[in-house]
Amino acid sequence: MGYAKERGKFEKLTTKVSGLKNYDDKSLTIITDIFEQYSHSVRILKNKNPEAFTKLYQNDLEHVKLAKLTLKKGEEADREDNFIKYRDSLLGALNSAITATKEII
Repeated sequence: MGYAKERGKFEKLTTKVSGLKNYDDKSLTIITDIFEQYSHSVRILKNKNPEAFTKLYQNDLEHVKLAKLTLKKGEEADREDNFIKYRDSLLGALNSAITATKEII
């Protein structure tokens, strides 16, 4: 499996997420797309190499899902803070995925 290729995807997604500073419709669309790409890739990696990627799937992905749900169900006044928490949890998960793919090699 091309772990270097997946790592490259995660690195590009990290750059995109890092650029999101404020909550607005455009940022929400971008971060939702990035989350979908991340979760899809982590599921594939978990199925290919469960020993290395199950932790990412069970812990990191769930943490990001919880942050996403908090943003979705949160009060309007808390949207900016919840968006930042969502962004930061997604960044952390992407960085964990990058580290995990480096350790496979």
